Amino acid sequence: MLYQLLNPRRLQIRIAAVFLGLLMLLQATSYWFIQDSINTNARGAITAKLEQENTVFMGLLKMHAETLEKIAQAIQADPAWEANMSKINNEDILSILSAHSRILPKGVLIYTNADKQTIHGFGMHGERLSAAIQKDIHAAMAANLATDPSVAPIVKVGEESYQSMILPLHHDNKVHGWLSVITPIDRALLIYMKALSGMDVMLIHEAKESQWDVLKGTLAKAYWPDLSKEWPLGNPTKEFASLHLGQEEFGTHAFTLPSSKGHTPMSAVLLSSVKDSLAPFEPLKFKLLMLSAMGFLLFGYVGFYTAQRITRPLRALADSARKLELGDYDCQIPITTHDEVGDLAHSFEAMRLAVQTRETEIRHLAFHDSLTDLPNREQFRQDLRQAIAQAQKDSTCCSVLLLDIDRFKHINDVLGHRFGDRLLKALAERVCQEALAPHDIMARLGGDEFGILLTNTDTQQAQMVADRVQKSLDKPIMLDDHKVDLGAGLGISTCPANGLDADALLSRAEVAMFTAKAQKSGTVIYHSGLDSSSEESLTLLSELRYAASNNQLRLYLQPKVNAKDGRVIGAEALVRWAHPVRGLVPPMHFIPFAEKAGFIRVLTHWMLEETIKMSKQLVSNGLLLKLSLNLSTRDLMDLDLPKRIGLLTQTYGVNPALICLEITESAIMDDPQRAQQTLERLSLMGFNLSIDDFGTGYSSLAYLKRLPVNELKIDKSFVMHMETDIQDAKIVLSTVDLAHNLGLSVVAEGVESGKCWRLLQKLNCDELQGFFIAKPMPANTFIGWVKQWKAPDTSKESLNDTFAALI
Repeated sequence: MLYQLLNPRRLQIRIAAVFLGLLMLLQATSYWFIQDSINTNARGAITAKLEQENTVFMGLLKMHAETLEKIAQAIQADPAWEANMSKINNEDILSILSAHSRILPKGVLIYTNADKQTIHGFGMHGERLSAAIQKDIHAAMAANLATDPSVAPIVKVGEESYQSMILPLHHDNKVHGWLSVITPIDRALLIYMKALSGMDVMLIHEAKESQWDVLKGTLAKAYWPDLSKEWPLGNPTKEFASLHLGQEEFGTHAFTLPSSKGHTPMSAVLLSSVKDSLAPFEPLKFKLLMLSAMGFLLFGYVGFYTAQRITRPLRALADSARKLELGDYDCQIPITTHDEVGDLAHSFEAMRLAVQTRETEIRHLAFHDSLTDLPNREQFRQDLRQAIAQAQKDSTCCSVLLLDIDRFKHINDVLGHRFGDRLLKALAERVCQEALAPHDIMARLGGDEFGILLTNTDTQQAQMVADRVQKSLDKPIMLDDHKVDLGAGLGISTCPANGLDADALLSRAEVAMFTAKAQKSGTVIYHSGLDSSSEESLTLLSELRYAASNNQLRLYLQPKVNAKDGRVIGAEALVRWAHPVRGLVPPMHFIPFAEKAGFIRVLTHWMLEETIKMSKQLVSNGLLLKLSLNLSTRDLMDLDLPKRIGLLTQTYGVNPALICLEITESAIMDDPQRAQQTLERLSLMGFNLSIDDFGTGYSSLAYLKRLPVNELKIDKSFVMHMETDIQDAKIVLSTVDLAHNLGLSVVAEGVESGKCWRLLQKLNCDELQGFFIAKPMPANTFIGWVKQWKAPDTSKESLNDTFAALI
């Protein structure tokens, strides 16, 4: 549920994500600029503070030097120096120094005589300095004697650093010695300076070239090695530098301290922690982050709510589209806004109404007869199935009436098809109005054949309805000043007495109807005695229906060759029934029965699909061969046949020119005009057409001339004996000449010898088919046979003088 709510493919989530992404980008950019500004300002403040504190530090050093100078001047002004200077000796000097050192806060007093050799030194509290310390101090201070007092140099003595003040001792305008007041620059003084400046102070000294030692300072000793290592080499007086000591960054400012002549000067380094400088800004940054988070949440809520407002009507439209997809066209599409989405909803609603209208029209056209506006065969079969199911559920009966008009072919021939169509419409209206109840269903099944479904009706009640139908047909129908007397044959079958299957009920009603027409008895109720072998027929129909839906039918092909060179140019498609008990059943044992029982349409559809699939397989193997198959009389009268065949060729991507449809003469002559209409539609679609078994029927040459056929197929009864029967040979020759004169090709079936082939070749026959070439073979072996086929040499076959004269 959560994943569906946060599904990134949802438009609502993507809109909210875009808004939040832009906000995050804006906030991140703002935060980066603010952070950078804080860092820049903080570092600028550090630089300014360092420069300011440099002045403070130097001022402290100067104040310290002035203090030393005052101490030195006070000692210099001691009258003891003036009184004893002319005859001063070591005891006097030591006494003066000891007295003054006792009041010195801290530090050292040093006296150096005029020859710069005699040195006396006292520490705090009058303690005499050792000779070694006096020597080190002397070495550090010797070069600074007679130095300007304002300098106050800082020197390194041992590991300590000192600031000194040196004043001369005069008598009679002559320098008799120098007095040096020296105080240490110790850590306490540095801590005091840090307290005043707020910055750490470090003293560093260049021990060797480019190597600096840290002497002392206020930083923790853990930082000293890093300071010594990271200090900018060669430029210790750099005004500002950023150093990383440990894990912490410091801003630094260095300056050189006044030094003793001839000694390497020391440097003081002021350090300010960047982290401490940025610390005051941390609450500001935290508040900024909190404001950003609150803005993100608020913006996210507003963005999600806005996106929901935008996508809610879109979701409603999507739901409506799904309902339309499922065929629900009655659900009105809600229009809740007047913006672009509202315009889209208006368009959807208009589309729904248009689709609903077209869907209604399409469904009506798909399941209704366009002439009479009655249900067609498919709708009738669906209604019959529902009626059977309801009858079984309620333990009642339902009945089927099949009606076929007498002499309708003659009416079409005399008055034309347009008059016949109007007559069918008038007949349907009369039967519905005068003979049927409102809940009864009448359908046009094809041609002049109608079906009537009577729900909750047994055989006796169905007979009464049939009588009313016959009575309504007893009165002539007046159309265009023509009075037409009609009659009809009616067949009745009832569920469950005559079956529980829609096709079975239709077939049995059809058997009863044909019996009524043959006996001219008006109405016949189906019973088992109508079939010569009714029990066997019922079993065979059931088994045949099972065979068609359970892969028991097999496609066989019999090759056709060119009569001149023996090249394979096509094959005739045939059906075989692989019965699990009876074995391979030949077509003559079940095709006539299927046609009589009305099951031939199912077999024809199976043959069409399998043949077209086989044609596609041949093309994929590089074989452009024409496949032929037979259509029955019922198939030819089916108005939907061209549409079904065209749909199959489109589905499998097969060129219609590779399919030849064979029609018998008798099928054409049953209704030549309707047959011509069907054949013309098939010809326009690109199919080849052939008249099968030519010569065995009673075809009219006038119709033959008008039919859009491509070839004639001579019946094998004339071909099989033509090499011994001159009359058959003459019939074949006449047929060939007739076909060629009409622009048709000729196929001879029943070729069973090389001499027959030779004779047909001499008679200019175009194509040959027969056992001499090959017997019908399973479709899966046909491609291999074609690739291995070699035409026999028939040139040596001799013909007797009679046939030679015929040729």
